[in-house]
Amino acid sequence: MATVKVRFRPSTVDGRPGTIVYFVTHRRVVRQIATDFKVFPAEWNEQTSRPVVTSDKGRAAAIEGIVLSIHRDMEQLERIIHELGNGGKSFSADEVVRLFHGEGKGESFFAFMEEVIARLKRLGKERTAENYTTALNSFSRFRNGEDVSLGEMDSDMMAEYEAYLKLRGVTMNSVSFYNRILRAVYNRAVEKELTTQRYPFRHVYTGIDKTVKRAIPLSAIRKIKELDLSSKPSLDFARDMFLFSFYTRGMSFIDMAFLRTSDLRDGILSYRRRKTGQQLFIRWEKSMQEIVDKYPANGNGYLLPVIKACGNERLQYGNALRLINNRLKEIAVLAGLHGSLTMYVARHSWASIARNQNIPLSVISAGMGHDSENTTQIYLAALSNEAIDKANGLILKKLR
Repeated sequence: MATVKVRFRPSTVDGRPGTIVYFVTHRRVVRQIATDFKVFPAEWNEQTSRPVVTSDKGRAAAIEGIVLSIHRDMEQLERIIHELGNGGKSFSADEVVRLFHGEGKGESFFAFMEEVIARLKRLGKERTAENYTTALNSFSRFRNGEDVSLGEMDSDMMAEYEAYLKLRGVTMNSVSFYNRILRAVYNRAVEKELTTQRYPFRHVYTGIDKTVKRAIPLSAIRKIKELDLSSKPSLDFARDMFLFSFYTRGMSFIDMAFLRTSDLRDGILSYRRRKTGQQLFIRWEKSMQEIVDKYPANGNGYLLPVIKACGNERLQYGNALRLINNRLKEIAVLAGLHGSLTMYVARHSWASIARNQNIPLSVISAGMGHDSENTTQIYLAALSNEAIDKANGLILKKLR
């Protein structure tokens, strides 16, 4: 019977990661399958023949994704060998490798999408990987867990999927969200020549509907700020995180959660947006410092008390966001506000209030890190950070 082993091939260049290779052996003939999985020597366990997470927690998601991919590949190779062996015909190691390359690169849509998700994790794009996982889970529920090949996907199937979502009350923006992700994965398979382009998404909705207005006026922000929450620490903390986002030009909560104390230097807070990779600089204001001073540092290097322990940082962020958004609903009632209050409202509100103060759209776009707006990008490249800080200072002054 053929066997498969996983081996680590170190790089010939010092300090560079090595490659994980599969060795298929049958009748004393050995064939290699080189993967695109890269790990450093310290991340390889020779006894288990698997990567391991080291003290570098920033690599944890990538390593976990590689382990998952190896496990899936091993299952697939074992299945191929089992089917060839039960066929009663003689086969070679070359045939095992050929079938692996033919099947393992995406004939199954579910398997191919899982590979895409694993690759996103290896690249550190955790948020995108989570979105892709959500879309895959939704499509899997529609299929009752039954896989589908890339060749079977057509416009009728996707139209049925869209109808399935609508019957369950899914909003059109969410329908578009799922369809666009599935389309991106399908198109990637087409680019890899794993299937021919049949445009299965041409009759489903992939646009963007206008959303309910999320911004609240400056007077509402002031009401939230002036609430007496001294006897309700959990509400007080949620309020502080909401205000901190507003104070910092609508900083997204994930960027807030991962701020380091080292990001604040000489009165300037600098951070890189996780969504776009753009680096932003914010002049540190007294109102920001007052919030930081309320929560003593716990020695883990983070500026805000969102991530409190090493390990599972992403999980801690997600749990904190859910808890804060739940508390903000209570705060909205206490402040007499109508409509939903979430962390995202702080971002919308800063932009809306800035616009009402006649601050140029280009300044608002730069302040929020909207580098994807191509129409303003040329001008934004020459815009000084001083203008953005001046705009933020003007807004915070009116709140006092």
